[in-house]
Amino acid sequence: MLWLYLHFPHLVLDHIRRTREDEGALVVVEGSGQKVIQACPDARSQGIRSGMRLKTAISLAPDLGMVRADETQEARILEDQARWLYRYAAHIVLVPPDGLLAEIGSLQKLYGGLPAVWQTVEQGLNERQLNAWIGIGYTPLAARLIARAGKGECTADKGHILRSLSQMPLLAAEFNEKACTRLRRLGLNTLGEVFDLPPGELARRLSPELLAYIQKIQGTRPDPRTPWQPPHSFRQQADFVQEIEHTQGLLFPLQRMLVELEEDLCWRQQDTDSLRLVLKHRHAEPTRLQIRTSGPEHRADHFLNLVRLRLEQHSLSAPVISMVLLVKRFLSREAPSGQDLLGETQDLNEAWHTLISRLQARLGDQALRQLSPQADHRPERAWSASEVLRKTGTPLVPAAELPRRPLWLLKGPQPLTEAPVTWFSGPERISGGWWDGQRVHRDYYIAQLSSGQLAWVFRDAREGWFVHGWFG
Repeated sequence: MLWLYLHFPHLVLDHIRRTREDEGALVVVEGSGQKVIQACPDARSQGIRSGMRLKTAISLAPDLGMVRADETQEARILEDQARWLYRYAAHIVLVPPDGLLAEIGSLQKLYGGLPAVWQTVEQGLNERQLNAWIGIGYTPLAARLIARAGKGECTADKGHILRSLSQMPLLAAEFNEKACTRLRRLGLNTLGEVFDLPPGELARRLSPELLAYIQKIQGTRPDPRTPWQPPHSFRQQADFVQEIEHTQGLLFPLQRMLVELEEDLCWRQQDTDSLRLVLKHRHAEPTRLQIRTSGPEHRADHFLNLVRLRLEQHSLSAPVISMVLLVKRFLSREAPSGQDLLGETQDLNEAWHTLISRLQARLGDQALRQLSPQADHRPERAWSASEVLRKTGTPLVPAAELPRRPLWLLKGPQPLTEAPVTWFSGPERISGGWWDGQRVHRDYYIAQLSSGQLAWVFRDAREGWFVHGWFG
């Protein structure tokens, strides 16, 4: 098997910088907040280095941005990168806190060779603005050591890979201090010199655990790795160095998150009709917003327009320190229809969905109602107002086959105080309601009143004449 390892030297920094519009010096400090453990290129250009005391770093860069190291955050960010890499390789292994392992031997034929696999991974890293050191090896540990030493090359030559491993000093081979001391006392300084020792001598002079570690690097001992499986959900989080006080400031990081959602949906070949946006505050309960579309959707620009409309109606209760985008509902994607030779859609359903979604985002989910027919001949009971549903391609009955109905139907029949001047059509008999005790027996006509209005009138067999609607 051939393995590819990605080592992210400053994953948290890359994650934070992707959500910032402004460039500036940024560092990650240890949990106690006393020491710098990662510094971005801008901070390094001002003399800030890993291991430096925070007070010293601030004296060099008074406007220094700081992020406190958080194991939970690191694990979440690493899983985000695993989900991205899973699009290209099926066998992914998480190596916390800053590494990913992928089996790529089976991918060479699919991609057209190892250089194509390497180029695909590099292109993905550049698009995501991530810094990573890449290593290739025939065992997981070999790929890891080469990547972390910064010696990775696009080659599957076993001899070349072995030479790269053999030249590594003991610390680069990730032996602990105690093992390094004992190996140096034996006159060993590189990994290659350790490889040359007989296995029995290594076990006798050092420990069986150290022998097992070396054999896993060489591939003479099994080193099974449990593959990671992506969750059936999408989750992206943006963490802010400076608190966001206005909704406008959320749009830049939100746009990036929605682009990643679009890529994820395209990879899944699925859509969604529901987004959940959670705005986290330092000293207040999170703000939760539910964004719904009128039908399945995957386009980032469409989602962004809906969220922008929703945020315009919502004022922040407190400054935002982080933002989470969550999707748990996925829908199968329908094949596009009604396209011309240039790929332009002629289907008006898309425009209808866009209009309904925008109205709901601006006015609220309950502000719009859709008229639906009911199985009842009585006009006042033949329809209902319900939640707006997705428009479907169900064929309609031709208008010529339907009886003519007024655009303005009254809530209930009103007594007719004057006789119509002119009769245009009728009678149309409607009889029903015996099953619920509200029986009607009516003869409907289209008639013109003396005022010139065109009305829909009926004569009830027992109570006389009534007007039930008006034609425009």
